[in-house]
Amino acid sequence: MSLDGFPPFISAQLHYLINHFPDKIKVEQVLSGGKTYTGGLDRFTLLIPYCLDYIKWDIIYNAEFPLAPPDIIFGPEDEDFYPLHMTGRVGEGDLKFRSILSDWNYKDPTRLLALIQELRDRYMAYQKKRVGEVDDDRLTFEISTICSREGIEMQISSGAEKPEEVKFAVPLMDMNINKMVHGCPWRHPQKIYLQVIYPVGKKYASTPSAPRLKLMSTTELRALFTIEDVKLPSWLDGMCMAEYLPHLEESLQKQVLEAVSLIDIRRHFIEALAPLFGRPLEADPVFCRKATFLASSGSFVFLVHFHISTLFPKQQPALMLQSSQHISPQGIPKKSSLLAEYPWSPRWEASQMAERIFDFLADESLNFKRFCNESQPQH
Repeated sequence: MSLDGFPPFISAQLHYLINHFPDKIKVEQVLSGGKTYTGGLDRFTLLIPYCLDYIKWDIIYNAEFPLAPPDIIFGPEDEDFYPLHMTGRVGEGDLKFRSILSDWNYKDPTRLLALIQELRDRYMAYQKKRVGEVDDDRLTFEISTICSREGIEMQISSGAEKPEEVKFAVPLMDMNINKMVHGCPWRHPQKIYLQVIYPVGKKYASTPSAPRLKLMSTTELRALFTIEDVKLPSWLDGMCMAEYLPHLEESLQKQVLEAVSLIDIRRHFIEALAPLFGRPLEADPVFCRKATFLASSGSFVFLVHFHISTLFPKQQPALMLQSSQHISPQGIPKKSSLLAEYPWSPRWEASQMAERIFDFLADESLNFKRFCNESQPQH
C-alpha cells in the first residue's frame, strides 16, 4: 500500500511493521485526526492475522504529539481484553509490555512492530484462557491432548444468531516449504492449517459428533499446491484431534512432496514445446505454471498462452490464443476462450504431448483467424 500522506515517523513505523510482521498484515480506513489538523494521516485500522481470520484494531496516533505512543482500540467482541491486567500481578511479561510504552521512541521504526507483536501474544493468551474456562468436557479433553503442539491458536466466538463455538487453528507438518522450491519468491513462510470448530456443549456425549474440519493455507501456496484438491480423512466415532492429526499430516506431506516434484515435470513439458514453437516469449521460471509462445498460420501471427495446472499432467493445460493483428474497438487484442478440449493423455511423453497440441493448433488457428476476421469492424 502507499504510505503517502503519513508523517515521516508514522510512515517509517508502518513500513517496518508491514515488511517484518511474520504474517501478512493489512491496513484499512486510513484517516486524519481532525478537520483542522493538516499534518497528515495519523490513524488507521490494522487487520492482524489470528486463528485463520483477522482481528481489527484501530491504531490512533497523535501526530501533533509524536512523543506519545499510539492509542489502540480493540474490537467490540473483545471488550474484556485488558492486556495490562491479564495476570493480576506484575510479571516479566508485564514489565516488558510497560517498557515498550514507557520507553516509546517515535524515531525508532521498530516500535510499532514490537507493540503489535506483544499485544497479539497477549491476545492469544487471553483467548486461550477464555477457551479453558468453557464448561465442556470434550473441549477440556481435546485441549489436554494437543497442548504440547506448538503454534496452535484458539478462539471462542458467539453471537445473537449463532451458538457458542470454539475454533482451533492447527499448523500442520514441520516442513519448510519455502526452502523446497528453488528460487522461491515468497516473503512469508508458507503454511498449511487445519481449522477445527467445535460447538460448545455442557455434557460429554457418549459418541460426540465430528467437529467441522477445513484445510486452509497461505494464499501464495496455491501456485504450488491447491489445498481445495485435498480430501480429508474421515473422522471416526470417538476420535480426538491427537489421533486424527498424524494420519492427516502423513498424507499431506506426501502430497506436498509430490507437488514439488511436479515442478520439474511441468518444466520438462515447456522445454518440449520449444522445438515446435520456438523459444517461449515468457515463461514462469519458478513454478512453471505459465508460458507464452509466438506462432503463425500462413501470414496470420498469434500468441499461444499455456496455463498449466498444479494437477498437470493429470489435467491438461488450458490454451488461449491471442491475435497480434486484430484488436477490439477498445484497443484490446482479440483472444480466444480457454481451450481445454483436445487429444490428451497424462501417460504420453512430454514430446508427444507437445506434438498433439501443435497438431491441434494447426486446425484451431484457422477457426481463430476466422473469428478475428468476422468480428473485426468493417470500414
